Amino acid sequence: MIKRQPATISVWTGRILSALVVVILLTDAAVNLFAPHLLKAEMAAVGFPADLAPVLAMLMLLCAAAYAYPPTSVLGAILVTGLFGGAICLHLRIGEIGSPPQLVCLAIGLMAWAGLFLRDANVRAVLPVRRSA
Repeated sequence: MIKRQPATISVWTGRILSALVVVILLTDAAVNLFAPHLLKAEMAAVGFPADLAPVLAMLMLLCAAAYAYPPTSVLGAILVTGLFGGAICLHLRIGEIGSPPQLVCLAIGLMAWAGLFLRDANVRAVLPVRRSA
């Protein structure tokens, strides 16, 4: 078991990045749940029926909850990565290579892992970063 250390700048940076990821997921889920009509054109463009918006919202809420709850945060980061990786592939399938939605999805996935890495000593122990002498 890793000994608890006082919060440092990197831990707080990790918490802020993680909070941003959760807020992004909750915001996207809210739009999918409460205003799916706003997404109708975008969903049709990628081949999704608009009535799947609540299902996507529930998946986002599940990812956000798993990521925000410390005992399941690693599983949550894996789920977040899978969710946004699927979105990247979806945009690739319709011919949007390097599009803003793909870059945003990539950035959110990186933020999820960076936030977890900075705030969780156990993750840092498993995923060490080499430092030159």
